Amino acid sequence: MDENNESGTAIEAIERLQAAAERLEKTVAWLEERQAAMTGDVPRIVATVDATADVRQHDLERKLEEAEQQIAELKAQAAAKSERKTLPVATMQLLAKQGIGSVDGLEAGSLDAALNGLSLEQRVAVKAQLVRSGALA
Repeated sequence: MDENNESGTAIEAIERLQAAAERLEKTVAWLEERQAAMTGDVPRIVATVDATADVRQHDLERKLEEAEQQIAELKAQAAAKSERKTLPVATMQLLAKQGIGSVDGLEAGSLDAALNGLSLEQRVAVKAQLVRSGALA
């Protein structure tokens, strides 16, 4: 009977070893799957970061183009404002009556002397027109 008992114990030990081997094989397979999944996560994360960076770069380029366009528009507006405008005919006639034929190179002192014969309101109006036209700073 000892022989039966020993062979039963041996069979039982073999069965336990087989079960443990099966569990180890399943664990190794699970670990290999997990490792493969983790390795796949890194390229996905890198691809996500690259895509985000591309979108951000595109947004920045678009904003830069908009800013450059706005700067160009503002420069054009400033240039248009700085161009000399023509004076109204009435102002030119008033200046001509006072002996001023051209507003180019006009100085404030000579203008005051020439406009001395006009009323205060007329002098202010003429000077305002000259400032608006850019002939007088």
